[in-house]
Amino acid sequence: MPPPPKRSSNNSNGGRQYYGESLSEKMRRLRKPVLVASTLVLLVCLLAFLCSSPSSDSVDSFANRKYAPGGSKSYVVIFDAGSSGSRVHVFCFDRNLDLVPIGEDLELFVQKKPGLSSYAKDPKDAASSLLSLLKRAKSVVPQELQQKTPVRVGATAGLRLLHGDASDQILQAVRDFLKDDSTFISKADWVTVLDGTQEGAYLWVTVNYLLGSLGKKYSDTVGVVDLGGGSVQMAYAISETDAANAPRISNGEDTYVKKMHLKGKNYYLYVHSYLNYGLLAARAEILKVGNSGSPCILVGYDGTPNSFNFVRLEVVLTTVLLFITVNLCMFSIQGQYNYGGASYPASASSSGSSMEKCRGVATKILRVNEPTCTHMKCTFGGIWNGGGGDGQKNLFVASFFFDRAAEAGFVNPNQPVAKVRPMDFANEAKHACETSLKDAKSRYPRVEEDNLPYLCMDLVYEFTLLVDGFGLDPDQEITLVKRVEYQNSKVEAAWPLGSAIEAVSSLT
Repeated sequence: MPPPPKRSSNNSNGGRQYYGESLSEKMRRLRKPVLVASTLVLLVCLLAFLCSSPSSDSVDSFANRKYAPGGSKSYVVIFDAGSSGSRVHVFCFDRNLDLVPIGEDLELFVQKKPGLSSYAKDPKDAASSLLSLLKRAKSVVPQELQQKTPVRVGATAGLRLLHGDASDQILQAVRDFLKDDSTFISKADWVTVLDGTQEGAYLWVTVNYLLGSLGKKYSDTVGVVDLGGGSVQMAYAISETDAANAPRISNGEDTYVKKMHLKGKNYYLYVHSYLNYGLLAARAEILKVGNSGSPCILVGYDGTPNSFNFVRLEVVLTTVLLFITVNLCMFSIQGQYNYGGASYPASASSSGSSMEKCRGVATKILRVNEPTCTHMKCTFGGIWNGGGGDGQKNLFVASFFFDRAAEAGFVNPNQPVAKVRPMDFANEAKHACETSLKDAKSRYPRVEEDNLPYLCMDLVYEFTLLVDGFGLDPDQEITLVKRVEYQNSKVEAAWPLGSAIEAVSSLT
């Protein structure tokens, strides 16, 4: 077989190149393969461009994303570590970030008590308290998708109020727990104390996402108020003009306004979190006022239930044992309310509970007439109120507002939403404050025993917060919301869905 032609060094000799073939001949020979290959490359690039999503992992642009890192379905697990208990939410999304049913519902929602903050002295026990919730989450996430499923833990006001490094120790224990016992994706910065404004913004996104309001003008959105155990948040959309004129928070490092881009629209969100003004924290503040019994506690309450649960005395008790029992009982007359690692004396006033007197105390702790208000309009404690406007005209009020209304019996607990007025809280508070603890047990069967002595206090505070704190008209219609109707299902109206959307978006 003859050797192949040698490369010519004479480029002028007919343009001869490798193996004696001219450049023009080679181009003609390769024209079709090159054209086919180029077409395929162009198609692949075009397809990649059409299927690509933005690189930003902010919640602000979630609604414009196409998401499918795990195929047609993607799951997210969110732990809401609140002051009154821990809850787990599991969501499933399709590639367009629309919610997909998990079984018969659009989410898994399970809760348990107490919250992480109750384990201030034992961080490992705090982390272990999430085990049963984690098992429930694993039971609904397909095993083949668990290693692609993010899990986040957002602790709220309860952990913010712990002293020293107790909060940090609990969070680290939870991180270790998820690393050792979870098959989900877990990162250290996904286990954190949620910033109050972040919590309020997530809830606003959640409610308006479920209502289908995102992408519309700001005046078509609804505002939200979320009353938790340790804090209360308000969030609603305001005009660009009001946003430009918003004052800065006293520390000068932040503003009251968060700009968000959702479904092609810019929103300027007024959001503020009031730490220590959640329902359970407010109880502690109310009990600090006065020394001889609270006008907010139902008459007949003079001690913490089950403080001393002695075995029934037998006839054979000796005189010494009886003497010890009597003396121990003398120390239990003064009840205690425990919150945030501290105890507060809790007993009824000798004159009984009174709505008017209780409201006076509630107004005092809210600092409604705070002299340091430097803005044209303030809520309470010297905080700017956002200016009001169309974004606040439809207000959805969540969490303890709904719970206490349902337990007191003036809304149906089996319905996801209810239209009420702030005055409804005042009317029921009046009845509750006039009821003795003994009679309240039969009149309010839905109220848990530990909460029953504080029913007058809770209802009065909620009314005062809405009217005196946030400046609502007593007859303004508001929507109490527990769940929101979405695609023929009911979804929990809480911040975790907003956090889940951010978690899904960040994986793209």
